[in-house]
Amino acid sequence: MRKAIAQSVNVYFYTIGGGYGDQDGLGPSRIKKYLELFGWGNKTQIDLPEEKGGLLPDPEWKKTYFKEKVNQIWYDGDTYNLSIGQGYLKVTPLQMAVSYLPIVNGGKLLKPKLAKGILDSNKTLVEVIKPEVIREGFIKDDNLEVVRQGMRGAVTNGSCTDWLNNLPFPTACKTGTAQTGKFDPADKKNYFNAWTVVFAPYDEPEIVLVIFVKEVKKAHPTVMPVAKSVLEWYFSR
Repeated sequence: MRKAIAQSVNVYFYTIGGGYGDQDGLGPSRIKKYLELFGWGNKTQIDLPEEKGGLLPDPEWKKTYFKEKVNQIWYDGDTYNLSIGQGYLKVTPLQMAVSYLPIVNGGKLLKPKLAKGILDSNKTLVEVIKPEVIREGFIKDDNLEVVRQGMRGAVTNGSCTDWLNNLPFPTACKTGTAQTGKFDPADKKNYFNAWTVVFAPYDEPEIVLVIFVKEVKKAHPTVMPVAKSVLEWYFSR
């Protein structure tokens, strides 16, 4: 699993989610259950209007969403797509950031806040806005540690190495390349939605960073330089 996270090995996660040969997969219901625990499929309740809740598809959703019966069937391919974060799945960058917090902080899902405090006209702190825990202890820390180690491996020997491994502080990373279905016939290249999630420093995290760039032809070379620049700025202050 550590290697699969570090190198973004889709086949590994196909097997975990949908099964293959003698190995049973989690299936759509259990995948949805775990993603909901990490906040996907629901609004984060940040103090901003117009937030979107995303979408966690399952067989029941597909049955009610599509009008034609031929499209209402949940196929094994739907499960495999869901296993790697594609297909009908929808998630916002904010949801993504919040879902990584339990991985980073030892198991606490937090409600995001815009401010950490309020100052009066004399710049005196008059109110501290405390963190609000949505849930905690829902995944064993040993399992979270495997994910953390996999994300560290992405920097030392994986999909983030070329950009983050030479920073003066240790980081951890997970890249994502979501297919859009859009194709440019001129140069015969597909368009992707490029993602990366980074946290740093690895041993005592201060920041979780989500970079998302829509419809690009090269995923990692687009998002990773941005992530690196933001981290360099943040830790140079």
